[in-house]
Amino acid sequence: METESQNFTIGAFAKAGGVSVETVRFYQRRGLLTEPERPYGGVRRYGRADIARVRFVKSAQRLGFSLDEVAQLLKLEDGTHCSEAAELAALRLADVRARLADLARIETALSSLVRECKVKQGNVSCPLIASLHN
Repeated sequence: METESQNFTIGAFAKAGGVSVETVRFYQRRGLLTEPERPYGGVRRYGRADIARVRFVKSAQRLGFSLDEVAQLLKLEDGTHCSEAAELAALRLADVRARLADLARIETALSSLVRECKVKQGNVSCPLIASLHN
């Protein structure tokens, strides 16, 4: 018997979760979402818990977690493994900080090259192009 909480087709489920049907199928192949049983001659139905799970996956991805890391977090979601989840988050934070440092270096280099290009207008050799050749 279908209940209102288990009454989403894959299309409605995907829309409610903010993803595409192909994303749902991809997450199922990766083991991040379960594939409901198909009743004989019927259509698979998804519930609110499935929607919450797909939203969890998307939230974790927005924080920079890879799908493998998301799978690890899902295994820890019972609340008793907070220190393990914190370790994963600490690794992600270190990666974010390293990327921010890289972006700051890139910003400094590009800013300098743009400034040089503006100063040397009309020259045959462009400082930006020349630096990329080196």
